[in-house]
Amino acid sequence: MTLDASTRSTLAATTVIPVVVCPDVSRADGLADALVAGGLPVAEVTFRTPGAHTVVSAIADRDDLLVGAGTIVTAAQAEQAIKAGARFIISPGLSEPVVATCRAAGVPVIPGIATATELLHALDLGLDTVKFFPAKTSGGPAAIKALAAPFGTVSFMPTGGISPANLADYLAITQVLAVGGSWMVDARALADGDFAAIRQACRAARELADSIRPRV
Repeated sequence: MTLDASTRSTLAATTVIPVVVCPDVSRADGLADALVAGGLPVAEVTFRTPGAHTVVSAIADRDDLLVGAGTIVTAAQAEQAIKAGARFIISPGLSEPVVATCRAAGVPVIPGIATATELLHALDLGLDTVKFFPAKTSGGPAAIKALAAPFGTVSFMPTGGISPANLADYLAITQVLAVGGSWMVDARALADGDFAAIRQACRAARELADSIRPRV
C-alpha cells in the first residue's frame, strides 16, 4: 500500500508535521486556524486522549488542512479514527491489523519502525513510507542514513526528539519525506487558547524548514 501522491505531496510540502495532543475539542477550530495561518496545514492528532476522535471529526471537513490520526496502536482505534474523518493514519509501531484496517478503508498508513527487520516487514506488507520512531533514541539521522542505504525506495518520516536545533540534520537526508514535531503546539498555549502563540511558532518552524530545504 504505497502512499498516495496527494498525501505524499502535502506531507513533503509541509515538511514539518505538527504532532498535536488536543484534549479539548473546543480548541480544535482555533488550533486548525493557527496551523493553516502559520504555514503548516497538516495535523497529526494523537490518540493519547479519550476525545481525540472528536477533535479529528471537528476539523476533518476543512479543505485547507490535511487531518490525520497518530499514536494508533489497535485496529479498533484505526477504525474510530477513519470514521471520524482521518485522512491518514500514523502508528508508533508496525501492526498488521492496523495496516489491514487502513488498507480495507483505502486510507494511507505510515507505521513506525526502528530496525532493518521491521522495515523489511513493512516492505513485505507493500508499504513504501515509514515513521522512524523514536528518532532521537533510535540513532537519529545516522541511523536513518544507515537504513536508507540498502532501502533506497523507502521514505522516512522521523518523529521523536526532533527540534529546531537538530531539524537540519534530518532534512539533509534525501529520503526523509518530512519530520513530525510537537514543539509548535505548546500544551499551555493550547489550553489557554493562545492561538497567536501557536501560529507564531508554526510560522517560525515553516521559515526554518524552508531555509534548510527550500520548496520548489
